[in-house]
Amino acid sequence: MISIEARHRQGDFALEASIRAKGATLALCGPSGAGKTTLLNIVAGLSRPRDGRVEVNGAVLLDTSVGLDLPPRRRRVGYVFQELRLFPHLKVEANLLYGRRFAPEDGPSVDFDQAVDLLGLGPLLTRWPARLSGGEKQRVAIGRALLANPRILLMDEPLAALDDARRMEILSYIEKLRDVFAIPIVFVSHRLSEVERLASDIAVLDHGRVVETRSLQ
Repeated sequence: MISIEARHRQGDFALEASIRAKGATLALCGPSGAGKTTLLNIVAGLSRPRDGRVEVNGAVLLDTSVGLDLPPRRRRVGYVFQELRLFPHLKVEANLLYGRRFAPEDGPSVDFDQAVDLLGLGPLLTRWPARLSGGEKQRVAIGRALLANPRILLMDEPLAALDDARRMEILSYIEKLRDVFAIPIVFVSHRLSEVERLASDIAVLDHGRVVETRSLQ
């Protein structure tokens, strides 16, 4: 279960959202400037709302009513940014292992070899990010976030920069993540085909307001 409540203002933009997703994969949809990325940043702890509460599978990450605001590292959020942000001075294996640095020491963790195999990264481990295609970079970014053993995985338009062939490829990898690791996912998308294929729940935002929520299961 994913529950997000937030009231936030940034300049002239005001966000007021209340979302409860019963399934494990929530899609945020809506036009540019609707507040989708702002909502992701609130879940990640990168933006603090004036009032808000974030809960993931019973773990409360933020509750301003009682002064609870876990720092980003303690929230155990894996974030795949739209810009990907791979470290250009580290080869693929080192980029992946960087994510492992943020995994909690106690409890089960995502196995490195399993993640590499699932995302098809074995042939890429010794390559530099500059030598990767867009789809390969996306898989590495997802793998790095996954290896942080996140409580929740956030993806900000993870397929926006890819052509149709690569988009279908990465979609299949994200489906595997959802099914194999059972990690809750919140992702931003403008494409109905992606939403229908991946999401259990959808929230549509417009001008900082949630104008529609529904279950797709």
